[in-house]
Amino acid sequence: MSDVRELRDHLLAHAVRSGDFVLKSGARTSFFVDAKQTTCRPDGMLLVADAALEAMPDEATAIGGLTMGADAVAFAVAAVAATRGRMLRSFSVRAQPKDHGGGGRVAGALEVGDQVVITEDTVTRGVSMLEAAEVVRQAGAEPVLLLPVVDRGGSAAKLARDAGIAYRALLTSTDLGFALEAEARGRD
Repeated sequence: MSDVRELRDHLLAHAVRSGDFVLKSGARTSFFVDAKQTTCRPDGMLLVADAALEAMPDEATAIGGLTMGADAVAFAVAAVAATRGRMLRSFSVRAQPKDHGGGGRVAGALEVGDQVVITEDTVTRGVSMLEAAEVVRQAGAEPVLLLPVVDRGGSAAKLARDAGIAYRALLTSTDLGFALEAEARGRD
């Protein structure tokens, strides 16, 4: 079994910053999680892969999400899974469709009928993960789990539930010693 405490400690040492930051949504926050500082380091990749593989359903056949946030997670998880005899395909969802070559928004090894884990390094609202889930559905695959490394916002679980997709964050802001954004703003 993986030790999520080691993942938390790695994030705290390398990815979590305190200060005054502006999020993608335009909201201000007193902390920022640059989870790529964990997901792009070899020791961090292994910790993320261990925790993700433990959380993923057995029927999952692929993992991916919106580029860039999902890429390091998806590729590391698929590679580590392969060393353990579990063959997972990985892919990225482009922000915009490619208008040349094969075209489309999906780059990588997503196949029709895949049971897909949608991942992200850090999620605040969950909108990006749902966008990736919709692209996966349009490609003929089925999203079965939204799996961010860190949920800093607290609203993604509700969005996932409303979309009929299971949700599990490996860690939350609370695990890292900060209030969830939804709680900090007085929302549920």
